[in-house]
Amino acid sequence: MPSPDIHGIIGYTITPFTADGEGLELAALGRAIDRLIDGGVHAIAPLGSTGEGAYLSDAEWEQVSEFSIKRVAKRVPTIVSVSDLTTAKAVRRARFAEAQGADAVMVLPTSYWKLSEAEILAHYRAIGDSIGVPIMLYNNPATSGTDMSVDLILRIVGAVENVTMVKESTGDIQRMHQLQHRGEGQVPFYNGSNPLALEAFAAGAKGWCTAAPNLIPQLNLDLYEAVRANDLSKARELFYRQLPLLDFILKGGLPATIKAGLRTTGLEVGDPRLPVFPLDETGRVNLEKLLKALR
Repeated sequence: MPSPDIHGIIGYTITPFTADGEGLELAALGRAIDRLIDGGVHAIAPLGSTGEGAYLSDAEWEQVSEFSIKRVAKRVPTIVSVSDLTTAKAVRRARFAEAQGADAVMVLPTSYWKLSEAEILAHYRAIGDSIGVPIMLYNNPATSGTDMSVDLILRIVGAVENVTMVKESTGDIQRMHQLQHRGEGQVPFYNGSNPLALEAFAAGAKGWCTAAPNLIPQLNLDLYEAVRANDLSKARELFYRQLPLLDFILKGGLPATIKAGLRTTGLEVGDPRLPVFPLDETGRVNLEKLLKALR
């Protein structure tokens, strides 16, 4: 199955909440999406870790999915994260996203129980059989508790026709080199670890899935363009200039840091939903210093 042209900087969206945390603020979500697209990102990815998809009710998840797809309006590809603890709900979410016009879906195999390789493959096969759009396989053991080996990833890609892309977030650059080598350059993969952005592009990553362009889109885009131009000296300078903020975003937690950062730009998107805390005062001060240094 051919994939849409998903490349470059893939911007992850937040999910804005009301002041009491009980409702959605879709108008703020629309402004955040427009900022990302106007800032030049090459694709939009709602409802992942940054979008707090795991903390939404089913009705809220559908609202955010439908709204995001319609707001993007095919200006760039939309990749909707449909991950869930159960295969049945992941299938329902994948079908819903496809029906609303998503260009692709992203699947992280999350489970309370440790899954066998056969169970993981069956999970992807069930989702793949239920939809006609491409699937981005997402490997992030830090959040899912499941670490898929390169062997397993390539088995899934070979067995499920519409698993056509891989997002690799283990933080192990050798995984990307192995995907490039053993996949013979035919399996597009994307970096999901901010501190590895430069090394990932050097390893052959087709894109960078990141929440950072909510705050520093131009620096992210400039890095990508420098890599494409094979200007490694410029790419290194750009990467190390933004690395302190990239590290801070990762260590401070994506929803908390991105929402606090957006607040400094005048876009109020509420706090993360409990049990996640917003940034404390020290964190906010440090974030503002990092952002000021880059503006």
